[in-house]
Amino acid sequence: MAVTAQMVKELREKTGAGMMDCKKALVQTDGDIDAAIDFLREKGLSSASKKADRIAAEGITSILVKGNDAVIFEVNAETDFVAKNEGFQTLVKELGEHLIETKPATIEEATASTMSNGSTVADHISNAIAKIGEKINLRRFEIRTKTDADAFGPYLHMGGRISVLVVLENSTDESAARDIAMHIAALNPKYVSRDEVSADEVEHERKVLTEQALNEGKPEKIVAKMVEGRLGKYFEDVCLLDQAFVKNSDQKVRDFAASTGGSVKEFIRYEVGEGIEKREDNFADEVMSQVNKK
Repeated sequence: MAVTAQMVKELREKTGAGMMDCKKALVQTDGDIDAAIDFLREKGLSSASKKADRIAAEGITSILVKGNDAVIFEVNAETDFVAKNEGFQTLVKELGEHLIETKPATIEEATASTMSNGSTVADHISNAIAKIGEKINLRRFEIRTKTDADAFGPYLHMGGRISVLVVLENSTDESAARDIAMHIAALNPKYVSRDEVSADEVEHERKVLTEQALNEGKPEKIVAKMVEGRLGKYFEDVCLLDQAFVKNSDQKVRDFAASTGGSVKEFIRYEVGEGIEKREDNFADEVMSQVNKK
């Protein structure tokens, strides 16, 4: 049976596989669309292990809130293009629903758990790899539970490039909690308050600032006072509550939170690919390598 461009297009839309792979599958199955889908799935699943050494540093971070439960999580793919794929985004939604329903404790427990469709999370992701054609993995997640007296502040920036989840304690002002999450997305503090900064980190910073002041030729008798002043600036950089609120620079975040009657209990900030060493590919070379295979 002759393979037409329309058949290739239809198969590609159904599977998300590459054009040449779709054509080969149709030739192999004599134009049978259903058989070609199975052929591509089998081919994808068998090659999924070969994708294991690829670097998946793109993807989406996301947040799902259901009542007093919330999950923030990251699902990685190899390219930003695939991260915008409808099939990938559906997978992300399905994983979020599963995580918040089952509340696994670890990634290992999550990937081994069974979804409502009867597949394990690992198998469900493998099926997505077969259709989409890139390495995909559930990288990390955190689940939080609040009381009726608290508020969640979920915020997604740039379509999920950055996600922030805030727990505002003793306040039900969800709008304020979201504003604080937006602030965190922009300024990227490391801690909620100074109490969370370790003594070792403070002492290290004090030594660095002392050397800095001495190298500037400042008199030793005023260096200690200068260093304490500069430490205050350091705390403003790393501690959320010490920062000037992005929506009102005359107000500290702690004061904004207090104006709602509550306080920031904790926050979690995810940025896609942070901490992953990204491979620098030559796109032209990659395209030519694919052309030479045909």
